[in-house]
Amino acid sequence: MAMTQVLLLGGTFDAYMLSAMLHEAGVAAIYSYAGATRTRRTPPLPVRVGGFGGVRGLVDYLIAHQITHVIDATHPFAAQMSANAIAACSRLGLPLLSMERPPWQAQPGDRWQHVPDMAAAAKTLNPLSRRVFLAIGRKQLAAFAGLADRHRFVLRVIDQEGDALPLPPSSYELIVARGPFRLADELALLGQYRIDCIVSKNAGGADTYAKIEAARQLGIPVVMVDRPVLEPRTQCQSPQQAMEWLQRPRR
Repeated sequence: MAMTQVLLLGGTFDAYMLSAMLHEAGVAAIYSYAGATRTRRTPPLPVRVGGFGGVRGLVDYLIAHQITHVIDATHPFAAQMSANAIAACSRLGLPLLSMERPPWQAQPGDRWQHVPDMAAAAKTLNPLSRRVFLAIGRKQLAAFAGLADRHRFVLRVIDQEGDALPLPPSSYELIVARGPFRLADELALLGQYRIDCIVSKNAGGADTYAKIEAARQLGIPVVMVDRPVLEPRTQCQSPQQAMEWLQRPRR
């Protein structure tokens, strides 16, 4: 893989695993992440933090750092970064791979209601669902701010510190924890807080799936936010497949 210079757009556990594989294989690579999460795993690669300044800024970065391959291993809901990567790589003719874990699929016993985004999720909440587990992180809580007088929320975030939450303090209880989460613990959490509805992104993967299993066992409905729709691009599902993609000869 002589002359290869990879830009790895990270932020997920799979991205971290791929960074270790690239390092072990001696592949020149730069690991980039947005920096929204303060508590994070440190990859064994040179790191850059923050945005690029849109498509134009990303194009400039790719040229300046002589990037030959881009691997998008951001969160499935980091739609803007993924769209920028598609546009920038198309403009420069660079190979782009999206490493994205498969979405969860509903199983017998699941009570899912699919919605396209957080605004629709907020509108979908049943007035009878008083205690809601918002398993969506910090960034999109504002969609639920107008419901604080009708619902009691339980929030789970990775970092204790961060931007002020856009909900009245009296409307929620905060849990600081990082996955993977065990089924027994999720069952205990849902029971302790008397949760009667869950709002979840369809993130896929095993780290946070236990809450979905727990909801199934307890018969709790889940408002499932579907992934953003992006332009078609080359995709894989694992770090091993990404390494194989890098080794393929280019025409």
